[in-house]
Amino acid sequence: MKTKKKIHFEFDQDLVREPLLYKINRSFDVIVNIRGASVSDEGGFIALELEGDAAEIKRVLDYLRGQGVRLGEGLGSNEQ
Repeated sequence: MKTKKKIHFEFDQDLVREPLLYKINRSFDVIVNIRGASVSDEGGFIALELEGDAAEIKRVLDYLRGQGVRLGEGLGSNEQ
């Protein structure tokens, strides 16, 4: 059963050049919808909507945590 989950994450300068979204797209069976982003040389913020099997979405979240990003629920604005 497919589900949708809205998340946001922040990352520091050392991850700016890492292709995190590319790796998610290639390695996991989820649909990634970018809802917002702000990236500079110092770090970044990305808001995503992930759609897929709940277990696969959990794998994505575990992957991101393992990369050192700070995860949050919702899109990081008033929209949840």
